[in-house]
Amino acid sequence: MASNHGPNPWGSQGPGSKGPDGNRPDGSDPWDNGPEDRFGGHNGGGRGGGPIPPLPDLDRIIAQAQERARRVLGSFGGRGGAGGGHGPGFGGRGLALLGIAVAALWLASGLYRVQPDQEGVVMRFGAFTRLTPPGLNYHLPWPIETVETPAVTRVNRIEIGYRSGEPGVEEPAEATEGGESGRDIGQESLMLTGDENIVDVNIAVLWRIDDVVAFLFNTRDPRFTVKAVTESVLREVMGRTPIQPALGPLRAQIADQVMRQTQQILDGYHAGVQIVQVLPQAVDPPTAVVESFRDVQRANTDAERMRNQAEGYRNDIVPRARGDAARIVALAEGDKQAAIARATGEAQRFQSVLAAYQAAKNVTMTRLYLDTMQDVLSHAQSVVLDDKLRGVLPFLPLSGEQRPSGGVPAPSPTPQPPLASAEAGQGQPGTTP
Repeated sequence: MASNHGPNPWGSQGPGSKGPDGNRPDGSDPWDNGPEDRFGGHNGGGRGGGPIPPLPDLDRIIAQAQERARRVLGSFGGRGGAGGGHGPGFGGRGLALLGIAVAALWLASGLYRVQPDQEGVVMRFGAFTRLTPPGLNYHLPWPIETVETPAVTRVNRIEIGYRSGEPGVEEPAEATEGGESGRDIGQESLMLTGDENIVDVNIAVLWRIDDVVAFLFNTRDPRFTVKAVTESVLREVMGRTPIQPALGPLRAQIADQVMRQTQQILDGYHAGVQIVQVLPQAVDPPTAVVESFRDVQRANTDAERMRNQAEGYRNDIVPRARGDAARIVALAEGDKQAAIARATGEAQRFQSVLAAYQAAKNVTMTRLYLDTMQDVLSHAQSVVLDDKLRGVLPFLPLSGEQRPSGGVPAPSPTPQPPLASAEAGQGQPGTTP
């Protein structure tokens, strides 16, 4: 070193003097105060005897550290001076170049890329600042600004009651105890129905980010929030539904109710999440009683089949019975109308006969008598006997064909002489001799 700092302070060879390397001229350690005894003291002068060791010079230690740093950084600026030492100007320039390089790297760390399905959220000291579009963007380096790039167009999937183990399925850390995967999770799937039965329900929830700022800042763990809210709503809906409808006809309706109520609760939380769909995977009775439930299902199936058969028989027999009843009613109505018409006709005929009788009594009586006799005699059997055949045995057709239907032979009419018939005709009213 040049001697422009004055006389060498290490030139004195008195006690405590040190050389340029920080040691005494004899090469001993300046911090060595003599051998240490077994009690922690020093033998140089005994307890309380001899000079007190000097305290370390912090300024000198810092200066030595700076000198070593200059020696290391001097290679950036080359060598200078006649003696081959490092010039102070070159060491400062190397340190400056190193600082510039570090600063450049620090500033360059603010470059980041946002993918097409992502949206950048820049935070300054942890507070939201701005949104950035897809592409290459820049933010102030850490720790001033940081950036989050969540995927806003991707549809995420959360499974409740089971773990399929498929890639891309969201599994929050709090969602599964013990890292269960690829099987049913009983503590999630077993639920109580409205009629106090236990059912095993597995569903999958499809969701995506709707508001990225609310998604990042309004809930601590949005994925776990979606899962917890969906599971709670599912238990509530199943608690209002009997087990038989839940096992079959109401599965789609249950999924729709779960989706709507879950979305309402998440909107109340301002979670920034949209429920896309709720997919019921399985709704089954517990494994321990599955056989009994299958027996009940088979009995219900048989009952439904018999009910359908009875319904079909009813649909067949009732229309036919109604048709027969309508036909009988129509026939009765026809008979009624015919009877009414006949009675009306008879009444009208009687009225006309009465009018004719009032106009001409004898003529009307004769006509009525003749009509009556014609009607009676037209249905009677007649046998004609000739008086000239008195000596001959007459042949009467008494076979069964001419007998009345009751089996009694019809009496043969007694013939009357023409004179008697004429006299009988003269005795009737309305006749002329």
